[in-house]
Amino acid sequence: MGKADSTDLRVRVYDAITEVGTCRGAARRFGVSAATAVRLAQRKAQTGSLAPARQGRPAGSGKLSAFRAIVVAWVDADGEVTLPELAKRLATEHGVVAHPTSLSRVLREAGFTVKKNSAGQRNRSR
Repeated sequence: MGKADSTDLRVRVYDAITEVGTCRGAARRFGVSAATAVRLAQRKAQTGSLAPARQGRPAGSGKLSAFRAIVVAWVDADGEVTLPELAKRLATEHGVVAHPTSLSRVLREAGFTVKKNSAGQRNRSR
């Protein structure tokens, strides 16, 4: 995902659009694409602001969000379960294919951590 242009540049390009009267002229002046200048003008007209929109998917809207409570309950019941085992169980019981890394993110967001004890074994705790 690309990084948004700075607010300062956005303001200067928009001011140049209003001063010059064309998006292409303002774009040439600041070395941005004409499409960027057009999108800035459209954004100002639609929202009244030049601030960049939020990027990415909203939190909690992935396919695992519906199964979060189930996965957390499984880990609470058996703290020694591994992520690949969780993925396999989710696939067999609910038909949802999930990568272990995705399950790790869900568990981290739920407050779980994985720490090694003095014997070098890993324990999952909340």
